[in-house]
Amino acid sequence: MTIMGRPTKFHPDLCDQAHNYCLLGATNAELAEFFDVSTSTIDNWIARHRDFEMAVKSGRVGADARVARSLYVRAVGYDRKVEREIVIGGELKPVTSTVHYPPHVQACIVWLRHRRPRNWRDTPPEPEPDPDVDDIALLEAAGEAMRHHDGD
Repeated sequence: MTIMGRPTKFHPDLCDQAHNYCLLGATNAELAEFFDVSTSTIDNWIARHRDFEMAVKSGRVGADARVARSLYVRAVGYDRKVEREIVIGGELKPVTSTVHYPPHVQACIVWLRHRRPRNWRDTPPEPEPDPDVDDIALLEAAGEAMRHHDGD
């Protein structure tokens, strides 16, 4: 007995659309809405169609890279040339100036916490276990000390 399901809406042409939408940061839920399918259908397409999976992944990598670059630029500060026109002696003249945007502290913190979590996390690092300490022996000694203390 063969069970027939609904025909798939998947078509290879959807890969380019998925890639481009993921370049804009689309989630699986947003892809589902865009393609008028369920989120589980998007999950299935990603699992079953290598070309769709690669289109989604490469679009997301591009979007993440763009955001990471923007965060980095914001964290270190940047200069931007601004062109405008002003009236001098009754004539419109172009003027170019450079505006400096200093580093943004919060962007620095976000960047460092994700790139160097060991040094920049909120909580102090967990102490590394001392390989020379025998925890079982310490527990046994503590238990023995308690037994002697209870016997006093």
